[in-house]
Amino acid sequence: MKQFFGTEMPKLGFGLMRLPRLEDGKTIDVKQCEEMTDKFLAAGLKYFDTAYVYEGSEEAAKKFLVDRHPRESYYLTSKLNAGSWAAKNEEEAKHELEVSLERTGAGYFDFYLLHALSKNNVDNYEKYGIWDFVKEAKAAGKIRHYGFSFHDTPELLDEILTKHPDAEFVQLQINYGDWNNPAVRSRECYEVCVKHNKPVVVMEPVKGGTLANMPTKITDIFKEADPDASVASWAVRFAASLENVMVVLSGMSNVAQMEDNISYMKDFKPLDEKEQAVVKKVQDVLAGIEQIPCTSCHYCTGGCPMQIQIPDIFEAFNRKLVYGQDDEAAKRYVKATEGHGKASDCIHCLQCENACPQHIEITSWLERAAKEFEG
Repeated sequence: MKQFFGTEMPKLGFGLMRLPRLEDGKTIDVKQCEEMTDKFLAAGLKYFDTAYVYEGSEEAAKKFLVDRHPRESYYLTSKLNAGSWAAKNEEEAKHELEVSLERTGAGYFDFYLLHALSKNNVDNYEKYGIWDFVKEAKAAGKIRHYGFSFHDTPELLDEILTKHPDAEFVQLQINYGDWNNPAVRSRECYEVCVKHNKPVVVMEPVKGGTLANMPTKITDIFKEADPDASVASWAVRFAASLENVMVVLSGMSNVAQMEDNISYMKDFKPLDEKEQAVVKKVQDVLAGIEQIPCTSCHYCTGGCPMQIQIPDIFEAFNRKLVYGQDDEAAKRYVKATEGHGKASDCIHCLQCENACPQHIEITSWLERAAKEFEG
């Protein structure tokens, strides 16, 4: 296993974007998070990942992690988002660090990221002087290491790393579903990081849960190869098997998911040649299935003037596209639009497409969803 930053990093990280919620669907279930955190740390794992824009996540992390465990027993990561939907100006963007430190009570962040860089916002990070800002924050002891997360082309990634060789690591969306996807270009982005000798933090290894809930024809392939392994385990281990990967984030939402991930990541073993062949077979099957590449990050919904729950509508549509479950898809669409905007309510303001890290043509998909579910 490669060493990064002078220490051997445990391969599994706890992503705090999709924490469990109580019945109201809004309040984070801190009690369950405490149990998950204790199991995670007891397994020798250390890396926790939150962000300024993850609603309630930083405050909850203070309760279930920072207030309950010695500061040196874990790594805590957060992020500064200078996108126009998160910060209106330089002052607001830079203030995010202080807010995050206050919310978490952590004293400092072990890793700190410029959040979700893409062609839509990269100029803001330059214009606001954020690169110099994080260097100063490191010198002041507020952060230990800085890097950035990225959602765009390998060409832009190469440009950023050439211009900012001091960036210490890069966070990329890597999963076997996107590895050769011409829209995401996951493999090519990873190769740019290897070229620049930058360790990689992996996000979305299970693609927002999509790769844990697959059509029968795919789950059958995995179960034939290893009846005891969860479908999600193949996705996490695929990402963790890449040589330059420092840690793989899993956005765990309950104790069962935590226990499953720990079972195969506590003593991580890379995929062997036969297992890689199984994943390749699944990739070939996936390539022939049309689906919306939404990871349910909800970055698109906060500024929607019509209050359309876009990820929920897309999840419903994928039930039809991927699984052929027409009735279930219709039921989920009804639920997704109860008290919220319908797909046909879209006014094409495009704020959602500007915020989407997957670069999905959201308005076009909403038009298709309207025709499919609204007649």
